[in-house]
Amino acid sequence: MITSPSHILMLLAAATAGANAATNAPTTTTHAPACTATSATNGGFFDLRPDTAVAPVENGKTHKSGTFKDYHSRGWDYGKNFTLNICGAVVDPVSDVVGLKESQWANISAYYTSHDSVYSIGSLSLDLHSRGRKLVLQYTGGSPCGESKSSAGDDDDDDYDYDKRDLNHYNEGLSSPGHAHEIETIERDGSTSKIRRKSATISFLCDRDPGTTTAVSFVGVDPDECSYFFEARSVHACAHAEPHKPGSVGPGSVFGLILVIAVLVYVLGGVFYNRTVAHARGWRQLPNYSLWAGIGSFFSVRPSRPKAGLPFH
Repeated sequence: MITSPSHILMLLAAATAGANAATNAPTTTTHAPACTATSATNGGFFDLRPDTAVAPVENGKTHKSGTFKDYHSRGWDYGKNFTLNICGAVVDPVSDVVGLKESQWANISAYYTSHDSVYSIGSLSLDLHSRGRKLVLQYTGGSPCGESKSSAGDDDDDDYDYDKRDLNHYNEGLSSPGHAHEIETIERDGSTSKIRRKSATISFLCDRDPGTTTAVSFVGVDPDECSYFFEARSVHACAHAEPHKPGSVGPGSVFGLILVIAVLVYVLGGVFYNRTVAHARGWRQLPNYSLWAGIGSFFSVRPSRPKAGLPFH
């Protein structure tokens, strides 16, 4: 005999609430992987790790990233060409970078060369951001640039003199500019003034064309030549479902949990009702015992073979 419908509905509602609580419970995975982002508007997941260029492995082992060369972007009317990597330092090492210590050269993620001098426009960053419909990656901490103001508020105290090219103005430990670009030659006066540094911002666009590879294009630069802007097109910039996180409850687990709870409610609720209300005992306490017994007998009973010499009807 079936339990009362209202009783079953109440138990199923409690089971569903329990499953939802398990889904919303905090998990052991609290931080998103590096070079990934989740959209706050539609929940789409972005993973740019396959676009990171890596150095070829010498021992023959394969790497999940199929890119082994840096990305190059032509500056067109700007007059300089750029070398970049996505969520990683450039594969081809650089040296004698203007305004950076030697220990920082290995972390450069974007740079360009001008008059035989290397200018960094940003160091390694794995902090990918989803801002509205835009996917943005920003590199900061490049070579010194622009016109900086004193921290004391003196507008006449600049860190950089665009007209002077005296190498003795560089602090110890910083690379000399060699044949420096005119507007990017800096002067260090030992004051407490802040140093502005070049940065690069890459905006990613979704490109689902299977015949194209990831490409980076130069967009523009601010008048002080401190902030550089690029646009990248990649299939990995297209939103997709976020993979299952270790320690979290996935959709399949939630469905299975609800199914198990529903079966338990059906069996235990039916046994309780048949035992207390119908006063059933033994196997007849199970809900719909006659139905399940009939199904079992249908598969268990087989026609007997006729004896020899007798026709089979």
